[in-house]
Amino acid sequence: MDREYLCPKTTSCFLKLDVIIESPLRIFNIELGITDINDNAPHFRRDRVELDVSESATPGERFSLPNAVDPDVGINTIKTYKLSVSDHFTIEIQTGSDGTQYVDLVLAKSLDREETAVHNLILTAVDGGVPVRSGTANIIVHVQDTNDNPPRFDKQTYTINMTENSPLGTLVLKLNATDLDEGLNSEIVYSFTLYTSEKTQGVFALNPNTGEITVKGTVDYEDMKFYEMHIEAKDKGTHPLLGQCRVVVHVTDMNDNYPEITIQSVKNTVDENIPVGSVIALVGISDRDTGDNGKVSLSINQNLPFILNQSSDRPMHYKLIVSAPLNRELVPEYDIQLTVTDAGTPPLSDNETIHLHLLDVNDNAPQFPQSFYTIRVMENNAPGALLSSLTAFDPDLHENQYLVYFILEKEIANTSMSMLFSINPENGNLYALKTFDYEIEKDFLFHIEARDSGSPPLSSNVTVHIIIVDQNDNAPVIVSPWRAHGSVVEEKIPRSTDKGSLVAKVIALDTDSVHNSRITYQFLQVTDATLFSLDQYNGEIRTMRMFSYRDPRHQRLVVIAKDNGEPSLSATVTIKLSTMETAVKAYSDMTEVPLEYDIFSDLNLYLVIGLGSVSFLLLITILVTIVLKCQKVKPSKSAPPCRNSVISERNSTIADSTLVSNDAYWYSMFLAETRKGKLVVRQPVPKGSRYIVSSLPRGTGLTDTSDSAASTLQVGHEFTFCFCFVSNFHIGDF
Repeated sequence: MDREYLCPKTTSCFLKLDVIIESPLRIFNIELGITDINDNAPHFRRDRVELDVSESATPGERFSLPNAVDPDVGINTIKTYKLSVSDHFTIEIQTGSDGTQYVDLVLAKSLDREETAVHNLILTAVDGGVPVRSGTANIIVHVQDTNDNPPRFDKQTYTINMTENSPLGTLVLKLNATDLDEGLNSEIVYSFTLYTSEKTQGVFALNPNTGEITVKGTVDYEDMKFYEMHIEAKDKGTHPLLGQCRVVVHVTDMNDNYPEITIQSVKNTVDENIPVGSVIALVGISDRDTGDNGKVSLSINQNLPFILNQSSDRPMHYKLIVSAPLNRELVPEYDIQLTVTDAGTPPLSDNETIHLHLLDVNDNAPQFPQSFYTIRVMENNAPGALLSSLTAFDPDLHENQYLVYFILEKEIANTSMSMLFSINPENGNLYALKTFDYEIEKDFLFHIEARDSGSPPLSSNVTVHIIIVDQNDNAPVIVSPWRAHGSVVEEKIPRSTDKGSLVAKVIALDTDSVHNSRITYQFLQVTDATLFSLDQYNGEIRTMRMFSYRDPRHQRLVVIAKDNGEPSLSATVTIKLSTMETAVKAYSDMTEVPLEYDIFSDLNLYLVIGLGSVSFLLLITILVTIVLKCQKVKPSKSAPPCRNSVISERNSTIADSTLVSNDAYWYSMFLAETRKGKLVVRQPVPKGSRYIVSSLPRGTGLTDTSDSAASTLQVGHEFTFCFCFVSNFHIGDF
């Protein structure tokens, strides 16, 4: 139970209760008395109290403090108050009619704000219970200032040394008077007293707020040797207090007369090729000071091609002389700054500038940015087209800078360069006078000269290399297979040709440059796309499979040859291939072995389908016929063991066309057999415009081709084949 909660405002505390007893039923009234214990500590309503007390307050003055509260009663309530130790304050406790105790703070000793501005006290309330409980409050006393301290200077007399001619605004001295008071009582205002002369006040200024003494007039040693100022500092209190001091300024003499430069004679314009040692100007110097302050010297502080030569009999006079060659193109003009300095402390100096302008002479030849120009010109250019601008530079001026351009004459194939190119003599623009063809003229090399208009004129030349850039303006020309009339070529091949055999080779030439002349070959039209293949790079047409009886006898191939130009140009050739049946004879030096051909397989199949029952007899008949015919012509014993020969005959009504046709066919055969690792030999057949083309394995010795022709079997009207068979030979080698 909490007595303070049940009986908050009374000293005694009783709790009334009704007790009911059953069997028999009875009611009892009970009063329960609650005795207080010291379970609450005293506490102040404000645990921090601030008081403002003037430092002029008299001892014995009282200040009320808040009292503490203890909810306990009797002996457990507040018994007394205590104050922390203080030399200036004590407390007095008073008891009211209701028994409540009140506390007053009493000033026991005079206060001095400058000594202690704030007093921190602790007031403690103690009860009478057991154990004893207490509570505290902080009492903060702020001492309020009164104007009881006058301003004071660090010194009564300040002595300052300063030089004459000090700049306006120069700080002479900053006074710092102090006042121990605060607020307005400590704010100080500075001023001159009546003892300070008006002349002194005209030379020096005093800042009333900061106490800074600065120069506001001319400080001249020759006018006054020292200045004396009387200054007072006054605070802003209700009854202001003041302090005084004296400031003495001693003026130090200075070198205050500047030396002077006199230009007695000068040349402001000279030629850039003026000789070294030439006199440009005569200069005199002077100084009104005496002693060391009057000793002067003249110098050039810049790194220039000029020197000063002092006169031996007149030390105050100098000559300005050229000390190094001048170049207008590097430095067109000079600002020569002469500096005269005395020997005073600090030294004084003065400057004088001589402006020198250089006149141009023609001492620079024209220069091209490059010594060699490479200009690329697209062929088929328009006559009069601008090729390039070859501009030279001449750093000289006026007529020495005006340039004229020429083409130095040079003949190529009895043709002058001036007939091919033209140059504008004023600006160096180079033009083409004709249309160039890469296939005829690929480049030109000549010289161009640039000459100025000076006297004497100077010139230089540059090498120009004109490179004609190829355009794709030439279509490919098909040179093989040769076409006598139109663009159709007729060829005949054996129907028994093996897979991968060379049928024909298309060769095209392009007179354009390497890039534009790269030719690729494609089929434009083909009767059977599964029968022939075309190498896109070398133009070789080969069989992709063997002929069958279903394939037509006539095949039409249209080949297009395209170059690599942009846009691409092309040429086409039409090849009509006719297949024909072929009989073959085989020989060997040691034994006679009949060679199996695909043509026999196809024939057997045809005979089986057509004749049926007589196919076997027909095959025997054909083999016997072949053996009999092979016995009619004996092979030469000196013939090589493995050799294939083809006799090609192409009769034409145009005499000189026969050679072209045979050459093209020979070239195609040569490429095909060479890729197989064989050696191909061509020999003319006597009494006719025919050739025997022989295919030999590498390493086989060559013999008389005419003796090695075993037998000849005429096929159609244009091809005669002679075969010398070995075990590894088949007709696909062609």
